[in-house]
Amino acid sequence: MKPSLTLGLTALPTALGWGGFGHITVAYVASDFVRPETTTYFQALLRNTSTSYLAGVATWADSIRYTKWGHFTGPFHFIDAHDSPPSSCNVDFERDCKSEGCVVTAIANYTTQLLDPTLPAWIRAQAAKFVIHFVGDIHQPLHTEDVAKGGNGIHVKFDGNELNLHHVWDSSIAEKLRGGVRRAPYAEAREWATELSNHIRSGKYAAYSKGWLKGMAFDEPNATALAWAREGNAVVCTHVLPEGPEAIVDQELGGEYYEAAAPVIEMAVAKAGYRLAAWLDLAVKSIAVGDTIFTDDL
Repeated sequence: MKPSLTLGLTALPTALGWGGFGHITVAYVASDFVRPETTTYFQALLRNTSTSYLAGVATWADSIRYTKWGHFTGPFHFIDAHDSPPSSCNVDFERDCKSEGCVVTAIANYTTQLLDPTLPAWIRAQAAKFVIHFVGDIHQPLHTEDVAKGGNGIHVKFDGNELNLHHVWDSSIAEKLRGGVRRAPYAEAREWATELSNHIRSGKYAAYSKGWLKGMAFDEPNATALAWAREGNAVVCTHVLPEGPEAIVDQELGGEYYEAAAPVIEMAVAKAGYRLAAWLDLAVKSIAVGDTIFTDDL
């Protein structure tokens, strides 16, 4: 039986996947690795010819989530693994994806819309915004976990601040890693993304980055996204709830816990951006653009 950890959350910050800062950083990393033809295609589709064409829409799916029109998209930001961390972490699609959908099916469904030439450009642009956001979401470990509503119901402290665990993994750890609360999120996300991209090309992630694309199958989007979800969910056992949900309640997480979690979050943001770039490249290579169809291998 799952522990009952639900709290009165009205006094706690609302947490959305990776927070805006993380999502923007993921998008900037992706823009560093997409092919030129991918940049051209999405700049035209999103009507933004600046270098922030992906970053500028990275938080859009969160901005419409609680509107009357966008309320139906709420379940698309996560998949609730009904597992038992830390003894067992696993995502089972049939068990964990709600009937109305989840982040796994959302990535697949909106990729399909993005590729559909019969749809008007504004719908395909909207689909692109969802894909950009949801690929970020699925790499946040607590977007793949059911315990206490993905940690939203677990009260903790972080450097003396009263928060919930989900918010800590969405925002607090990344913000501390980068020197504090973001005051110029786009400029600071661009700076972080540049560092991560350099690590992917020739730094500490260079030996791993090609492996991040292993198993990516554009013709099997559900299987690809499910693999990403399972990878993130494994972190719930190793780093998010290493001693179980009850053990972390009311604990201060700004010390040793932060030191262990920060490298995990940094790699997850880098990985999400690199995979998003590859996914968008594959999308463009399957779309007829004028007289050109991009069909070469990844």
